[in-house]
Formats: sequence, structure tokens, C-alpha cells
Amino acid sequence: MKIPLVDLQSQYRSLQADIDAALLSVVRRADFVLGREVTQFEEAFARFIGVRHCIGVGSGTDALFLSLRALGIGAGDKVLIPANTFIATALAVSDAGATPVLCDVDPDSYTLDIASAERALISGVKAIIPVHLYGQPADMEGIQHFANKHGLIVIEDAAQAHGAVHRLGRVGTFGRASAFSFYPGKNLGAYGDGGAICTNDDRLAEQIRLLRNWGSTVKYIHRVQGYNSRLDTLQAAVLLVKLQHLHDWNQRRRELAGQYREALHCVSDQLVLPKEASWCREHIYHLFVVSLRFADRDRVIQHLHNQGIGAGIHYPVPIHLQEAYPNLGAPGSFPVAERKANQILSLPLYPEMTSEQVKTVAIALGNALRLAPG
Repeated sequence: MKIPLVDLQSQYRSLQADIDAALLSVVRRADFVLGREVTQFEEAFARFIGVRHCIGVGSGTDALFLSLRALGIGAGDKVLIPANTFIATALAVSDAGATPVLCDVDPDSYTLDIASAERALISGVKAIIPVHLYGQPADMEGIQHFANKHGLIVIEDAAQAHGAVHRLGRVGTFGRASAFSFYPGKNLGAYGDGGAICTNDDRLAEQIRLLRNWGSTVKYIHRVQGYNSRLDTLQAAVLLVKLQHLHDWNQRRRELAGQYREALHCVSDQLVLPKEASWCREHIYHLFVVSLRFADRDRVIQHLHNQGIGAGIHYPVPIHLQEAYPNLGAPGSFPVAERKANQILSLPLYPEMTSEQVKTVAIALGNALRLAPG
């Protein structure tokens, strides 16, 4: 039995008629840029998240970048981010002209550690970008208190958390802005790149709408120096169909995570299973990430791949150890992020997955652990 890390073909087959009809409608109208479905999706996603505004943009990276630009963060400014995020979080800061300042992460949730943020705080820090990692909310209550104390702007990186719920509310409603990615493998994924910015700030929403479209709301009239970063109408049409299923898909992911926990209980002495933080009301398991206590991870992954089971690492190299960022910290600067980067393993998880497949993965992982001692 081949079990991929994510199975987008199964998802398409389950929605084929609706997806095909939605795409064909756009093609027949030739309404490809800022078309009807873009506005419809923005309105629907804003309702889903619980904010006044959603602005569709070209990617999750652009969603972070345009949020920073619209908030006036640029050259000479610094922005706190976690060390173990996908590099796009750091690149968006750099692209805006600001400097990323890294923080270590909580050892249980893997999200930004507030005590580390306190230690990292230096002159020039203007904002903080907590990342809701793997589908789990960051500690937004603590982060908001920290940000208010130091006068920092909060921008949520919600690229992996479409529908996740903190005990105080839904992810995407806490910061001045929140950035979502619709990369195909996300819980809500397009058929290409796409992203969105959510906010309750009317003026900020207006500014972002300008920036995403060449600084223009009227054709050939440009009020500011903007960018070309618009959510395609075809992608919006796909997202509109999928959004109707997102809540049920997230609940199925939670069910499958519970089945993994039960199936992996027999090897719990060799694994650290995902933990739901005390501040988390609803982890939506974009990824199911275990941490190996003793085994040789490379050998474990190879054993799984030999059995036809997809496995990945999110993420194997912290930001400060990337060649692209040689000046953000020496090895050992962020010990939790570095340790986890060497131990974590992502197992297959997608809503169309069956209970039988979960058991198959668990058995294969147990065998791999026995065959790959540290």
C-alpha cells in the first residue's frame, strides 16, 4: 500500500464535478484577474475567519511582505520571528527591507517562546510574527501581552492554520494583520500559489488592496508604488469550492491524529507525539509531527520510503543555519529549534486518509524504529 505524505489527487476526485464547473465558469467568462470569484472568496473567507476584511494576494509570502509594507515596516526596522519556521517568514521581512531577529521555540508546541523573545528584544524591533505551526496556534495571549508591553505590532503567520482555534478565538483575528497561504498542500489549498491577508483594520485593508495591484484601484491611476500580487480568479474559484469543506476536513484531521496517537502508543517510549498546548482549543493538524527520541532519523525515513510511505521533515534546518542567513546566529544559539530540527518527522495526514492507512503507517514506523537504533 502506497501512502503519500499528502494526497491531492484523492481530494480532487471527491470534488471533481464542482471543481471542474467552477474552473469552466471562469474560463468561459475569461475573467482571469480580480474576477468575480476573488471578491466572493474574500468575503467568504473573512466570514470564516471572523474578520472584516480579507484581501487575496499572490502567495503566503506576499501576504506577509505586503502586511509589513502596509504597516510601514522597512529599512532600519527589526522583526522578531521563530527560528524554526519555513524560510518564507524570514524572507518576507528581508524583502520589506527589515531585519529578522530570531527567537527560540517552546519545546512542546514548537511555537515562538516568549521568554526567548524577551531575551532577543533589541533596539529597533518594531514587530513580532508568531507562526501558528503545523496547525497549532501560537501562545497569542502571551504574545499580545508581550507586544503591548513593548509597543510591537503583531502580524500572524497563519499559513498552516486555516481554522485553528486559540482558547480566546480563531487564529487570524489577533494581530493587526494575519497572513494565510493557499499553497496546494495546505488544509485549504489552491491549484497553484495563492495567499490572503485578513484584518479588522479598515485603513490597513485599503492600503493592502492598493499595494497588491500596482498601487491602483482605478486602471492606470496609481496612488502609491505598488506590486503585482493578486489572487488569480481561477485559484479563487477552486478555493471557494474547497472552503465549503474546510471545517469537516479539519475535524477529520483531528480524528486521524487521535487514531495515530492510539496506534503509536506502543512505541511512545521511542517517540514524542504532538502535544496540544494549554492555550489551544482546536489544533487542526496541517501536519502530524512526531519527534524521535533515539532512532537514526535518516534510516527511519528510508525504511518508510522503502515501504511506500511518505514521510518528511518540517523543517530540517533552522533559519540561522541556512546559507541564505549567515548572520542571524551561530550553531547553538537556539538550542530547542536546533534539537527539534534533528528529531522531528512528519507522517502522512490528509482528510481522505483511512483508518487502515493510519494503522499501516504506525506499524511501518514501529518496524523502522526497531531497525534504525540511534
